[in-house]
Amino acid sequence: MADKQATLSVDGKTIDLPVYSGTLGPDVVDVRGLVKEGLFTYDPGFVSTAACSSQITFIDGGKGVLLHRGYPIEQLAEKVDYLDVCYMLMYGELPSVEQAEDFHKMVRNHTMVHEQLNHFYNGFRRDAHPMAIMCGVVGALSAFYHDNMDFSKELYREIAAYRLIAKLPTLAAMCYKYSMGQPFMYPNNSLDYASNFLYMMFATPCEEYVVSPTIAKAMDKIFILHADHEQNASTSTVRLAGSSGANPFACIASGIAALWGPAHGGANEAVLNMLTEIGDVERIPEFIAKAKDKDDPFRLMGFGHRVYKNFDPRAKVMKETCDQVLSELGCADDPLFAIARRLEQIALEDPYFVEKKLYPNVDFYSGIILRAIGIPISMFTVIFAMSRTIGWFSHWHEMIGEPYRIGRPRQLYTGPVQRDVPDK
Repeated sequence: MADKQATLSVDGKTIDLPVYSGTLGPDVVDVRGLVKEGLFTYDPGFVSTAACSSQITFIDGGKGVLLHRGYPIEQLAEKVDYLDVCYMLMYGELPSVEQAEDFHKMVRNHTMVHEQLNHFYNGFRRDAHPMAIMCGVVGALSAFYHDNMDFSKELYREIAAYRLIAKLPTLAAMCYKYSMGQPFMYPNNSLDYASNFLYMMFATPCEEYVVSPTIAKAMDKIFILHADHEQNASTSTVRLAGSSGANPFACIASGIAALWGPAHGGANEAVLNMLTEIGDVERIPEFIAKAKDKDDPFRLMGFGHRVYKNFDPRAKVMKETCDQVLSELGCADDPLFAIARRLEQIALEDPYFVEKKLYPNVDFYSGIILRAIGIPISMFTVIFAMSRTIGWFSHWHEMIGEPYRIGRPRQLYTGPVQRDVPDK
């Protein structure tokens, strides 16, 4: 039942529309009744449209708040690991000790991929972008897990979740190894989730590889901080694809495709490209001036956020992690990190950036961390996709578990009116 009511007047006709309130956030006006009145709403980019109701993630951009199932992101990053966050996003509550052990064990049981899937990589050029490969191989999972699973049943959806969470790091590491011409490394299930990914990325059969606990912890925090972010472009894509009844692996592949766009998932990659373009600390004033010039197209990447108008709550956690990683790896002499440090200082002190709230965001720090670890820029968005898979899946799982309709956005048609084809 509606909490309130809004009234819309069009051409002298009054239309009553119900207004609903969530547990947090702004009220929403239910406009579904406009269709029978011959009207649609017009909202390019869906920036003012709630396309669904969800219990998973809440964002208050003005206050810098990010909650997953009610838990603040800062507390999650400090107190639990990524697989605990995965469990919580799927089931609504953080796991007990026993539940966590069972969940971790189940994920470990699914880390290997079908041997035949290894041959898919040979169909790609060695210099193919890793995100192009990820779109292909994740979509290909639907060919391996399709006919024997009824995704209308929660049990089968859970099994799909275990497979996705477990196999995405394996597939991502295989993308990197393929581009390097190195042999694929099978998962080592004696390692934790983040350490296993780093092992598959950087180990070789030739010698022992020991994962640094500091680096593994940093990677785990990157996974947590990117796990979900409400109804963004890629999540909405997964929901829209899922509303057609598509296989969940294909739906996740559609999310990867949407995330690949530089306006969405490529931000941390853009940060490193910007630092490379600046090239030297001495050139920073030149680029700061360009950033302040409204007529100059240059933008400082990694500062400010479309949603967070005050500060990005993930950035503080990522900054602390960044400091730990750079200290561990001794990167003080790296010129790009020197540029990043100086830009960070300017953004926090310069009145222009402070007044406009252009603070360093999570992408600024995560890009620096990933480069320090030795992960190539082309792999940054792949790691984002790995992290976000649980968020995508949780939204798909939530939608499929309730009555839903196939997505069908409307349009404002501005083309020619009906006309006849001329006679020849």
